[in-house]
Amino acid sequence: MRDLGYMARLKILSDNQYSWLQTFRIVMLWEFTSAITPSAIGGTSVAVIFLNKEGLSLGRSSAIVMATSFLDELYFLMTFPLLLIFIKSSALFSMGVESASFINRFFWLALAGYSIKLVYTLALTYGLFINPRGLKWLLLWVFRLPLIRRWRAEANEAGSEIVNSSIELRKKPFFFWIKAFISTAFAWTSRYWVVNALFLIFFFVPDHLLLYARQLVAWIMMLVIPTPGGSGGAEWVFTEFLGDLIQYNDPATKASFALILAFLWRLISYYPYLVIGTIILPKWIRLKFTQKQED
Repeated sequence: MRDLGYMARLKILSDNQYSWLQTFRIVMLWEFTSAITPSAIGGTSVAVIFLNKEGLSLGRSSAIVMATSFLDELYFLMTFPLLLIFIKSSALFSMGVESASFINRFFWLALAGYSIKLVYTLALTYGLFINPRGLKWLLLWVFRLPLIRRWRAEANEAGSEIVNSSIELRKKPFFFWIKAFISTAFAWTSRYWVVNALFLIFFFVPDHLLLYARQLVAWIMMLVIPTPGGSGGAEWVFTEFLGDLIQYNDPATKASFALILAFLWRLISYYPYLVIGTIILPKWIRLKFTQKQED
């Protein structure tokens, strides 16, 4: 469901220029690069290449990637305050202990991650919908650097395409963005409900909304974790931040189950993309780069 949501979004944003097979390849490669890069970077930095090599111009690929980032961040920025309306902040951050250090540690991590997302979204909104020419100027300024100056002409062309694609996106009807946002929300919500399903394997979950909210906050916190794919840090956040909701009174049993669930969670939501990516990527590179050079 998560991957289908991402695939549907790509078809919507590309005006159905991608086939379902193409969107599958792009999503798998995108998730693979997200898994091997720090959470703050993700696969977005190279996703433009995937979209471009699957048939769209470089400028339009860049605009679509920016649009997906905008929709992702919008989901977080809208959902987090809504959850705080229905869930007390004490339940979200207190961890069921008296020590204020637990509250402060997770609260400040979440606040830092949310602030980064807010600033990033404002910059995206400005560049995508208000002043795309500013993005072109920034791109050309970057390509003044000595090592990449030789490609400044191509950067200028890509910048012009970004401007044109941004103008096209601004002209899209409101229903277009509603469909794109629904597919985004479908994908991200499906990603979180994996943990709810894992919890249900072992015990009764009294508050699914709280568990879902904790995951969303955990994902925001992972933004400031510098390891590839949040590896290591994600497991720590899971055991510390979600382990409190495990329905066992014995601390040792609760800690053991937290580790088991953290492992199963990463086994389902992280490692499969490493395997799929290593299978798809070499063949995709040969198809999109090597064969075209030979032709």
